[in-house]
Amino acid sequence: MLKLVFFASLRERLGTEGENLELPDGVSTVAELISYLVKERGPIWQQVLQSAQVLVAVNQEMCDPGEQITSGDEVAFFPPVTGG
Repeated sequence: MLKLVFFASLRERLGTEGENLELPDGVSTVAELISYLVKERGPIWQQVLQSAQVLVAVNQEMCDPGEQITSGDEVAFFPPVTGG
């Protein structure tokens, strides 16, 4: 089971702060997870998750789309953070 978490504007646009998801067959990387979610859930998920500005962390560590994921991982999606 994966724990998916969505922060800030992503949470608002997707209408959820997170969920538990059984790791889909054939999904072993963040990029494959994003592709799965887009295919299963439609256009708004594509707009949000395939944005070049979306950041991803696996188990609270920043990562790139090629990062391996396994059952039990937490995958968090969030917009870029600005300082000032």
